[in-house]
Amino acid sequence: MVPYRGYSIPYRESALSTCVIFGGAGFIGMHLAMRLLANGRFDHVHLADVRHSPLDATPGISTSVTDVRQEIPANLVAEPPSWIFNLAAVHREPGHEPVEYFETNLPGARTVTRYAAAVGCPNLYFTSSIAVYGPTTGETDESAPICPVSAYGGSKYPAELIHEQWQSLDASRRLVICRPGVIYGPGDPGNILRMIRAIKRGYFAYPGSTTVRKSYGYIEGLLDSIEFVMERREPVIRYNYVEHPTEPLGELVRHVKYHLDSRAPVVPLPLWLLTPAAAVVQLMTGGRGPIHPVRVRKAARPTHIVPQTLIDMGFPFRFDFASSLTDWQQQTPDDFS
Repeated sequence: MVPYRGYSIPYRESALSTCVIFGGAGFIGMHLAMRLLANGRFDHVHLADVRHSPLDATPGISTSVTDVRQEIPANLVAEPPSWIFNLAAVHREPGHEPVEYFETNLPGARTVTRYAAAVGCPNLYFTSSIAVYGPTTGETDESAPICPVSAYGGSKYPAELIHEQWQSLDASRRLVICRPGVIYGPGDPGNILRMIRAIKRGYFAYPGSTTVRKSYGYIEGLLDSIEFVMERREPVIRYNYVEHPTEPLGELVRHVKYHLDSRAPVVPLPLWLLTPAAAVVQLMTGGRGPIHPVRVRKAARPTHIVPQTLIDMGFPFRFDFASSLTDWQQQTPDDFS
């Protein structure tokens, strides 16, 4: 058996069923690959990414350096895949010029759907983003208007439409579009881990109000949702993925402090003070500091997302924020050190 962050997969002598994960060297892609193999959904998972994958020596996994901005060869894998997962995207904010999101996310949608058509793959799963909704002060489900305020969100919605066009050309095709919130968990160095470490070290401050709701999704819950929708038969499913219910920032901090047994004070500070302070930190650290003005503004922006599609389908949410911290630390204790 091969262990990876809580998963174990059996050695297999031959590949009987195949899937391809574009963007497979990323945080979600590697967790997804191991979950799909561990649960026996596929015998062979191919990870295609512009980066080298740390899983390239794992039984049942093959890898390739593949840039979705370029045409994808039809012989990428020997056996035509029965599922394609398109996770490839330029997504981190800050870190990219606005045009870069459009230069990757739209061509990537076109090349992946052309590849799916060329190899006759009937099932396609695409990760979009809750960024397509823009700031969400009130409860926002899948029926809400599309109103992105960032280049990332602005590039994701037309990418959804490209995938929908692929599905519309053949009634036998199935498309799943997921709009996830902030996904976090074992091995991810993103916003949630930065918040945990800042609280532990005593330098976290609320960016404005403690009552701002923040929508987040634990990686294991997201993977649960992927397996759940794979079993559905609807030709098109569009769903938000965040844990339910969404909690205010003050409650998230309270859960972290309780989990860490921390007595460090956390106080609300106005954005007009935190934003220039973050800019000073970036200047002093040569742009390498964890506190960035863009991240401060994002932390203060409400995201009150409701996963109504999953609720209506009867999806069993296994995690809330508190229980996800426990599961996360059991898998990778070093993340909390």
